[in-house]
Amino acid sequence: MMPMLGFALLTLTLSRCTEAFVPIGGGTSTHISITGTALLEIVRETCRDVVEDSGHEFEPTGPSPEELVSACLGPTATGEVSGAKFHTALQEIYSQNGLVDRDFADSAPHHFNSEAFIEGRALITQGLGVIKANIKEENFQAARETLGRVLHTLQDFYSHSNWVELGYTDTYINLIRPDLPLENMADAETATCSDCASGNCPNPILPNILAEQMLTSGYMGIFSDEKPQGKCSHGGAGDMTSTVIPRGGISKDERHADNGAFHSLAVNLAITATEELLEDIRAAVGHNGFLRLVGIARSSVVCFVIDTTGSMGDDIAEAREVINEIIDSKKGTQDEPSEYILVPFNDPEFGPLYRTTDAEEIKKKIADIKPDGGGDAPEMSLSGLQLALTGAPKYSSIYVFTDAQAKDIHLKDTVIALMRTTKSVVSFFLTSIFGRRRRSLSIGRLQDYKDMALASGGQVIQVSKGQLPQATDIILDTSTSALVTVLQRDRNPGKEETFPFLLDESLKNVTIYITGTSIAFTLTNPAGVSQGHNQASGDLGTIQTVGNLRRIRLRSDRQSGKWQININSGQPYTLKITGQSMITFIYDFVERFEGPHSSYAVISGRPLSGQPVMVMLSIIGRRGPSSLDISDVGLVIVSGPETVSKSKITDMGNGELLVTVDAVPAGEFVLSLKGTERISNTEFQRQSTTQMSISKVNVQAAVKSNLEPGKAFTLPFTVFTTGSGGEYTINAKNDEDFIMDYQKSLTVTTGERANATLIITPPPSTPSGTDVTLTLEAKASSGEDSNFVVLRFAVVTKLTDFVPPVCKVVNVASNECPQDVSLCGSHNWELTANITDESGIDSVSLRQGGGNLTHTLLGAPAVQVSYTASCCSPILDFSAVDKAGNVGKCFHSIITDDLPPMCEIVSVKAFNCPKNASQCNSQHWELNANLTDGKGTGIKSISLRVGDGDLSHTTLSSPVVQAHYNASCCIQSVEFVAVDKLGNEGKCSYTVVADEAPPVFELLNVMSDDCPMDMSQCETHQWELTANVADRNGTGIEKVLLTVGDGYLKHTSLSDSVVQLTYKASCCSLGVEIVAVDHSGNVGTFQHSVVPSASPPALSLSLSLWLCLLMSAVIGLL
Repeated sequence: MMPMLGFALLTLTLSRCTEAFVPIGGGTSTHISITGTALLEIVRETCRDVVEDSGHEFEPTGPSPEELVSACLGPTATGEVSGAKFHTALQEIYSQNGLVDRDFADSAPHHFNSEAFIEGRALITQGLGVIKANIKEENFQAARETLGRVLHTLQDFYSHSNWVELGYTDTYINLIRPDLPLENMADAETATCSDCASGNCPNPILPNILAEQMLTSGYMGIFSDEKPQGKCSHGGAGDMTSTVIPRGGISKDERHADNGAFHSLAVNLAITATEELLEDIRAAVGHNGFLRLVGIARSSVVCFVIDTTGSMGDDIAEAREVINEIIDSKKGTQDEPSEYILVPFNDPEFGPLYRTTDAEEIKKKIADIKPDGGGDAPEMSLSGLQLALTGAPKYSSIYVFTDAQAKDIHLKDTVIALMRTTKSVVSFFLTSIFGRRRRSLSIGRLQDYKDMALASGGQVIQVSKGQLPQATDIILDTSTSALVTVLQRDRNPGKEETFPFLLDESLKNVTIYITGTSIAFTLTNPAGVSQGHNQASGDLGTIQTVGNLRRIRLRSDRQSGKWQININSGQPYTLKITGQSMITFIYDFVERFEGPHSSYAVISGRPLSGQPVMVMLSIIGRRGPSSLDISDVGLVIVSGPETVSKSKITDMGNGELLVTVDAVPAGEFVLSLKGTERISNTEFQRQSTTQMSISKVNVQAAVKSNLEPGKAFTLPFTVFTTGSGGEYTINAKNDEDFIMDYQKSLTVTTGERANATLIITPPPSTPSGTDVTLTLEAKASSGEDSNFVVLRFAVVTKLTDFVPPVCKVVNVASNECPQDVSLCGSHNWELTANITDESGIDSVSLRQGGGNLTHTLLGAPAVQVSYTASCCSPILDFSAVDKAGNVGKCFHSIITDDLPPMCEIVSVKAFNCPKNASQCNSQHWELNANLTDGKGTGIKSISLRVGDGDLSHTTLSSPVVQAHYNASCCIQSVEFVAVDKLGNEGKCSYTVVADEAPPVFELLNVMSDDCPMDMSQCETHQWELTANVADRNGTGIEKVLLTVGDGYLKHTSLSDSVVQLTYKASCCSLGVEIVAVDHSGNVGTFQHSVVPSASPPALSLSLSLWLCLLMSAVIGLL
C-alpha cells in the first residue's frame, strides 16, 4: 500500500476511500482511511461500553471526532471538551505508519513483498507484544509509534499478496496469532504468475495456484530487476521487476479498470484486520488503557518539576496547595486533570518521574516531599525538566518551581529541542530574586530560564516566596481543558506598541498575561470601551498584579470582535492572551521524501534553510473541520517587528492543510492562523506557542527496531550542512541515563553527508516496556548553527510466548432457567471454568454479562473462574490475559442460537444522484436498515464488506440495531454483514444507480422452420425465440411483460445481471413484442416477427403490382 502522513483529521464520516493507495498530496491515502476508519470504529465501541457501563446513554451529537470525544468523556462532566489530544494521538499513529515507506522502502517483510510471509508476521506479532508492554508501563507515545508501523505491515498483506485473488472474503487471523501456522505458501521454485505484457491484467495468478489455494505475493525491486523465475511482481513504475517476464504485477495499491473489485475487497479486509488487531489490544489492556492509547482523555495534565532543597519549603507547600485546589475545584468537570506528573530535583539527584491518574495518590506523594539540603550550589533543574518533557504527553503544561540557577545548564539545548518536539509549554516560578543572596539567580542564569520559557511559549514568573500563592493562579488558569493561545509577543528592549487581536464567540475564560516591570497598558474592546492598568476592576475585566506578572481576566459577557492592547514600557516585557475553545489546530513541520511511495514526513528537528518551509496543519472545530473556513496561515516573529510571512495553502481534505512558506523569517517564529467559524459566523485567530527557526544543518536518524535489555544497539546517523563545513560537535543525551558511546566530533563537508554511529546499551535489569528518549545534536564549532533529532525507542525483552490462555468450561448449571423469559428474574444460572497458561494468568475481566465473576489467585498457571448470573442475563463473555499479553477468550450462552441476524431495509434516499454519472462525486445516497437477532444471542459486530461509504450503527446491545450507510453516488452497491455472538452471519445488500438508460435486449435464437405456408395448418405448429435482456450498469430489471403476442413467455430470475427470455407461440401468431422495465422506470422494448418457410413460397401479386409491371414492359418495347 502506498503511504500516508498521519496528519489527517479524520471524521466519523470518513469513507472507506478506495480510489487509490496514493500518498498525501496525490489523492486519497488509503493507509489513513484504513487506520482511521478502524480506529474510530473501535474507539466508538469502547466509548459506548464505558458510558453505558456507567449507566448513561452514549449519544454523540454529530459525526466529528470532537463530538465523539465529548460523548465519551462528557455524560457527567461539565465544561469544554477538546479533541486535540485525540487528534494528536491519531497523528502519531498515522505518521509512523507512513514512515514505513521511507525508512523500510526496500524491506520485503515490512510490506509482505517477495513472499516474506514468515518474516512479515514476526514484525506484527513482536510489535503487538511491544505495544502491550509499553501500555502496561504507561508509555503511550512509544506504543502509538509502534502501532503505526505494525498496522502498515498488516494492511499491506491484503494489497500485496494474492489473498483476495484466492477468493477469501475473511481476514487471515493467523497474521496476529503466531500460535497458528501460516499454511500453503508457494515455495521459491513454484511459478505463480502468467505474463502480462500490457501491465493491466485482471488476474495474472496462474490457474494451478488459484486451484490449489497457494499463497504468494509480488516481488518488488527498487534497485534491481532480479526475481525468481515465474514469480509475480508487485507492479507499478517504481518496481523494476515488473518489466521482467512474467511482466505486470498483482499490487492492489491503486484502483484500475482491471482490478477494481480486488482493490475494494483488499481495502475492506485491511480495515477489518486492523479492527481485529485493535480489539486484541483492547482486550489485553482494558477499556481505560485503550482509550489512553488513542488520546481519549481530558486535555489537562498537571506536571510539576520541584526543587526539593531546604530553602524551598514555602514553594513546596504552595505547590501542594495548588494541587489540592485543582483537584477540589475541578473535580467532576472537563477541567479535572487526566493525569498528574511530579518530578523532584536537587543536587546531585533528580527524579524519578512519578505519574498517576489518581488524585488522592498525587496529594499523598507531594505531601511526602521533605525539603532538605541545598546551600550555595545550583541545582539539577534541567535534568528534572528533561524527565518531565519526555514523560509528559505532547502539548502538556509544565511548571518548574526553583529559587536557584541550573547546575546542568549544558542541557539547555537538549531541553529546548525537547520543547520543540513535544510542543509542551514550560513556565518557571522563580522566588530566588527576592531570596537569600547566596542562592539568588545571576542575570545570565535568569536569562537562561527566560530563553527556555519563551522557546516553549511559557513565562517566567518572578515573585517573593510570600507572593507565590497569588502567582500560582496562572496554574489554575492553564491546567484546563481546551486551552488555546490567541496571541503571544515578546519585546526586548521594551517599547510602546499596540497589539490588535480577535476574540471569537467560542472563547471562554479569556485571560491576558503581561510579565515585566514598569509597565503601563490600556485595553480596548470593539466598542471602543477602554480600561487602564491602574483600574483593578473595570468595564472589561479584573487586573491582578503580583511580582512581575499582571493577570487580566476578561468579563464573561465580553464582546466578540477586534480588540487591542497598548503596552508602554522601556523594560523587556511579554504578552500572552489565552482562552478556552474547541477551535484550535495542531501541526508539524514536514518534508517531502521521494521513492516508490513518495509522501511527507515529520521533521524532528529544525527545518532546513534555503528552501520553502512546509507545515502540515490540522484544524479542529466544535463540529469538526467542516465548521471552519481558514483564510490566512503565516509565520510570525514573536520577538521582532510585527511581520507575517505569507503562505500558500493547499487543502488536503478532512480538515488538513499543507502550508508552504517561501519567504521564511529569520530568527525564531511561530504559526499564526486566522479564519471564520461557520456556527457563530465570527472571525477567530489562533497561534502556536512553540518557537521554531530554520537551520543550515540537518541531522538524520530513524527508529528501525527496538532495544533489548543488556544488549548494545547501534544507531546510524548522518549530519549534513549547506553552510560552512568543518568540525561539528556531537552531543547525545537520553532520559534514562543509558550508557552511550559515540564520536564527539565529526568533520562535515558542505553539501556532503557525514556518517557516524551511536551505540546505546540498556542495562539488563531494564523493565520490558520502558521507553527511552534520545536527543542527538550537531553544532558547528563556531556555535552559530546547530540542529537535532529526537528519537523514542522501546526497550522490550524479546517475546517467546505467543500462545494465549486456554479456557475450558467445567460445569454449567442452568436447569432452573425457565422457558418463559418473563419469569427469568427469580432464577439464576452458574458456570465454572478453568483457565490455563504456562506463563501465568495476569488478569481476568468480564466483557459481557450482568452477573458476578470471581476467580482464584492470579499469577498461577491455572486459574479457576466462577460465574453466577440471573437467567435474564443468558450470555457470558470474559477474557484472560497472560504475562506476555496474549488474550484468551471464554464465551458461553445458555440459549441456543443457530439463526443469523435479519436485515430489513427501512429507507433509501438516492434522488440526489445525478443522471450524468460524471458528476457523481458531488452527490451522496443514504440507506437505513434495521438489524435484529430475534431471540438469539444478540449482534456482536457489523462490518462493511462491499462499498466504499460510511457505515454507522446504534448500540449493538439494543434488540434492534439501526444501521445507516452513506456513500458517493459513484459507489452504487453496499453489502454489510452482521454477526451474532455465536458466529451466525446475516447479510444486508442493496444497489442504487442513477439510471435513465432502458434495458437492452439481445436476440439469441429463433426456431420457426416448422411454420407452414398454408396458414390453415398453423394451429398444429409452433415457433420459439430466446433472447437476453440486461440493464447493464443500471438499477436492474424489475419486471418483464408480454405486450403483443398470444404465446407463452418465461424468464430466469430478475435479480440476475442478465435475464434470459424464452417465448413460445403458435405459428398462427407470427409477431411478438416484449417490454422490460428497470427499477428506475426506464422501459426497453423488443419486437420480432417470423415468416413461414416450411415450403417454397408461391408468387402472389396484387392488381396494382400487375398493372405496374405491364406498363414497364410496354415502355421497354417502345
